[in-house]
Amino acid sequence: MFQIDIVEDCKANSRRAQLKLYKQYCDGMFCVAMRFLKNADDAEDVIQESFIKAFQKIDQFKGDVTFGAWLKRIVINKSIDFLKAKQLKKVELDEGYMQVTSDEDWSVEDDISIDEVKQAINGLPEKYKYVVMMFLMEGFDHSEISQVLNISQSACRTRLLRGKGLLKELLKDKRYVSGS
Repeated sequence: MFQIDIVEDCKANSRRAQLKLYKQYCDGMFCVAMRFLKNADDAEDVIQESFIKAFQKIDQFKGDVTFGAWLKRIVINKSIDFLKAKQLKKVELDEGYMQVTSDEDWSVEDDISIDEVKQAINGLPEKYKYVVMMFLMEGFDHSEISQVLNISQSACRTRLLRGKGLLKELLKDKRYVSGS
């Protein structure tokens, strides 16, 4: 059965098709949620909520992206919403007025492991961490990130650039990156 047929069966409220999609995407979406939440129980809760929302809103799936990409966006939004709900205070800085320069160099020293980079990303302030994670780990572009996080593309670029700068500083502080 093709994926589009399974999605069409889900639109017809087929529990069998929903279970098939769940089994196909559950593990991958759990990994996405874990990158944001760092807690298996929280990730499981978010995954359950994400699938419920996906099946409730499946009529909005138009097939212009893969079902997996559409579901991933839901999981990321639910993960971020979960984290926001856990915070007691949040201070926003309006960065829309800032000029952003383009800096596409994301290279680090060869002896830095992926785990060290991930750990450094987790040390970033939340507003930079999410943009960096979505850009580097999830492969989202500025337009997609700005839609998911409900920020302007200019703010997205600014946060990505600042997040990258902070990431390099975190790695440099650990003597991993040479000053460039």
